[in-house]
Amino acid sequence: MTTQPTIEPRRLGSGPEVFPLALGCMGMSDLYGPADERESIATIHAALDNGITLLDTGDYYASGANEMLIARALKDRPGKALLSVKFGALRGPDGAWLGMDLRPSAVKDALAYSLKRLGVDHIDIYRPGRFDPAVPIEDTIGAIADLVTAGYVRHIGLSEVGVETVRRANAVHAISDLQIEYSLISRAPEVKIFPALAELGIGLTAYGVLSRGLLAGTRPSSPADFRAHLPRFSAGNEAVIEALRHVAEEKECTPAQLAIAWVLARGKSIVALIGARRRPQLEEALGALHVHLSRNEIATLEAAIPASAVVGTRYPAPVMASLDSER
Repeated sequence: MTTQPTIEPRRLGSGPEVFPLALGCMGMSDLYGPADERESIATIHAALDNGITLLDTGDYYASGANEMLIARALKDRPGKALLSVKFGALRGPDGAWLGMDLRPSAVKDALAYSLKRLGVDHIDIYRPGRFDPAVPIEDTIGAIADLVTAGYVRHIGLSEVGVETVRRANAVHAISDLQIEYSLISRAPEVKIFPALAELGIGLTAYGVLSRGLLAGTRPSSPADFRAHLPRFSAGNEAVIEALRHVAEEKECTPAQLAIAWVLARGKSIVALIGARRRPQLEEALGALHVHLSRNEIATLEAAIPASAVVGTRYPAPVMASLDSER
């Protein structure tokens, strides 16, 4: 499994240059049901061997277990990966989600534990995983800025926040990138968020580029797979999946490759975050880098799969209501 040496890196705003694809590691430990640790580590190794430079995790993914998995994968490859870490979500011993805590003291406490679990002396991009309405974003970003000054953090990112929060955060310290869900059928960020990011020189790491596998035609395997509780997976979206499959056949690529290629074609400041848990999934995603779309092909694809065609929201209603990015 190899990639072409001509693939150009992308810069995340004021942050690092990275490979156009980043590897999201959440599903290797949490939310998608059981995973094979050996295969997960092999997938991380294969990603690095094929040029991927950025690994994304959260300290609350399986309550730190995902960070420890990454540490094991990188044990014999020190310095080979850039690490993007989300923090702030609280979990119970039963895995329940208990809210957010982005107080400055909590920020620094969370960073200390992440450094220990990951076995590193700094985090390349550190970001609050969601918005905490109880804490001014200026206080949170100010605390991370202190960690930048101290050398424990290289760059500051954000996740699932709206334009006002982005502006307020960037006024305290330069923001490298915003992580947000973006795909053919999740295009809301284009309206207000994309113009603001372009104005401020902030990059974007797009997660959910396959709408958690929906666009690839996959389905939840069990109630332990959190997708079983997402509206889009219980709604009738067969027509959307079939339309993408048809266009992909004409383009001689897979639906997943076409969906990823579309995201990458939307701007040079966008990095696609892929959630591959196994090497075959990774290999398929890497193939998207060689799917080149003309303006006419992009228009044809968007006409065949308008975002309005999807049935159901990306999260259940209570979660959607809590997202700063949806305001």
